[in-house]
Amino acid sequence: MTTELLSHITFAEEVGVALQEQRAVVALESTVIAHGLSYPANIEVAQAMERAVRAEGAVPATVGIRDGKIVIGLSQEEILHLGTTGNIQKVSRRDLAMTLAQRRWGATTVAGTMLCAHMAGVRFFATGGIGGVHRGATQSMDISADLLELSRTPVLVVCAGAKSILDLDLTLEYLETQGVPVIGWQTDELPAFYVRSSGRRLPHRCDDVGLLAAMVRIQWECRLGGVVVGCPVPEQYAMETGPLEEATEEALRLARERGIRGAAVTPFLLGHVAEVTRGESVEANKALLVNNATWAARFARAYYQGSSV
Repeated sequence: MTTELLSHITFAEEVGVALQEQRAVVALESTVIAHGLSYPANIEVAQAMERAVRAEGAVPATVGIRDGKIVIGLSQEEILHLGTTGNIQKVSRRDLAMTLAQRRWGATTVAGTMLCAHMAGVRFFATGGIGGVHRGATQSMDISADLLELSRTPVLVVCAGAKSILDLDLTLEYLETQGVPVIGWQTDELPAFYVRSSGRRLPHRCDDVGLLAAMVRIQWECRLGGVVVGCPVPEQYAMETGPLEEATEEALRLARERGIRGAAVTPFLLGHVAEVTRGESVEANKALLVNNATWAARFARAYYQGSSV
């Protein structure tokens, strides 16, 4: 890491030591804390994800921006601030330099967290669901920055597939075009966030942690970019496709009528679905986040146990 880059990053002591000793570290995003779930569920889930990573023998590193620094391993006080304070900047790649220059607080998206994790030397990242190609993108061109970031940033992203509010077919097509491997963890199909199966078959399935660790090691040795591993939401929290699709279509209609666009679309859609499903989608979201953190820690541990990186 260059001196210039290091000047923009600060590490929690535990995270810094783990990286120096080449032990498993798992990055966690902060947008879900600041802009995803509401208080107090956002804080509870952030803490539960960190506990899940620790339970598997890895070190959690929740990523965020504070006072002109990228923080790799937010403290509990910093997590609470992000989860209870308004006007927190949502930080993707395009926003990073300006947020640092303005010395603002920022919460990193999937793309932003991937980028910051890579800068800091963290290879594994757990999130809820990646962004993707939005429905109607043939007219709006609304495509998440997550997809392009995956093509150029060598981080393994453990997620419950792509958010079900998206156009999943076009999302998979875009990832294929960008050369991003999408691997089903113990499944043949792309998970669809709240739903365990989307009906979209994936080219690769993996059921063995050791095989996955070997695959990503080769991926990065060959400088081939990021990897998506789709873990289905735990079965007891999975939702039915029909009612969820109805709620999504209604939310999309309302978003169009109200002129909601850009970065505001996903929070609005997820919020409406949560309201219509009377919180069922929130419980599913919480469960899949913790599940993804658990598996990310297992993958990271297997990678570092079998590699001299």
